[in-house]
Amino acid sequence: MASHGIKDRVAIVAMGCTPFAEQWDKGLDDLIIDAATECFADSKATKDEVDAYWLGTAQGGMSGITLARPLQIDGKPVTRVENYCTTGSEALRAAAYAVASGAYDMAMAVGVEKVKDSGYQGLNAQNPPMDGTQRTLTAAAMFSMVAPAYAQKYGVDEATMRSVLSAIAVKNHYNGARNPRAQFRREITAETAEKAPKIAGGLGVYDCAGVADGAAAAIVVRAEDAHRYTDSPLYIKALSFAAGSGSGLTDPDYDYTHFPECATAAQDAYAQAGITDPIAELAMAEVHDCFTPTELVLMEDLGFAERGTAWQAVLDGRFALDGDLPINPDGGLKSFGHPVGASGLRMIFEAWLQLRGKATPERQLSTSKTKALTHNLGGYPGEMVSFVSVLGTELD
Repeated sequence: MASHGIKDRVAIVAMGCTPFAEQWDKGLDDLIIDAATECFADSKATKDEVDAYWLGTAQGGMSGITLARPLQIDGKPVTRVENYCTTGSEALRAAAYAVASGAYDMAMAVGVEKVKDSGYQGLNAQNPPMDGTQRTLTAAAMFSMVAPAYAQKYGVDEATMRSVLSAIAVKNHYNGARNPRAQFRREITAETAEKAPKIAGGLGVYDCAGVADGAAAAIVVRAEDAHRYTDSPLYIKALSFAAGSGSGLTDPDYDYTHFPECATAAQDAYAQAGITDPIAELAMAEVHDCFTPTELVLMEDLGFAERGTAWQAVLDGRFALDGDLPINPDGGLKSFGHPVGASGLRMIFEAWLQLRGKATPERQLSTSKTKALTHNLGGYPGEMVSFVSVLGTELD
């Protein structure tokens, strides 16, 4: 992969994020307004100064008017994007590259989803007529195959694997319980996770992230202009995106123990950012823990553990708030919730808080490291899209 990147050319100068929850009293427009209002209040930037907007939503609307209407934007470019669960990240990537190109001085990315009172469960995208080649399994069923495949390949017995998955769930709920914006704000025990009703295969309720209503927003400008709008910007070090061809579903060699698209995006992001040792250089990482075995495998795909060793690193607490590399300090998808169009920007919002010392005291990381990583994926094992960002508080 030969992307040159935009390291230190673009800065995030403002962000906003609503609570993620079952928000029966708010509609899509309300969520957009809430996130955008907080974003503008977070800096000296104004709506009139924003030259172009990108809206990320999977089901919220079919055009930029979905954003222009509630924010009362007239005569400016507003582009709607969608790319599975990486939709919010895709909106930021487009806005950042537009500013880096010189086309605009300031751009705004907004991600939003309103799914909880639609009358349907989860995502409801309309697929073309079935031709017999597409999967018939649920997302939980597809990801449930990761755990036994990993256990068999690396010689982890069933009881230990169950303990590993429970530890991931317990960690993320512990972090989310300390986050006032999280959907699920209650700690759980390993016993609770292990005795929960099964959803698919060996995955129980606490192994699966729930969908939510929510929105998040970011404003980006050229790096040299950042301090006109805030005293503490975040500089974009890397934005990497990789799409797979879906061949994993038909490839007999694909064994469900890794996600190639995620590893590819990570390698490219590290090259863009100049990261050579992520454990040593990153203060934290937000990863796409749609299911507990997803987070386990990602620890290896993202280079946080050697192949076949992440299960032990989880049990050793290496990814806890006080570990070598805190993972999902805001609770992750598992506890914070997952409004599809907003999740990618929510991850970046956590980096925005943590690196600037603005997280709630109970989960604020104490570190001198100045960089953070966010990872977002969409799709299923064998057919994914993947996004990785690296952000930092200092110009290199």
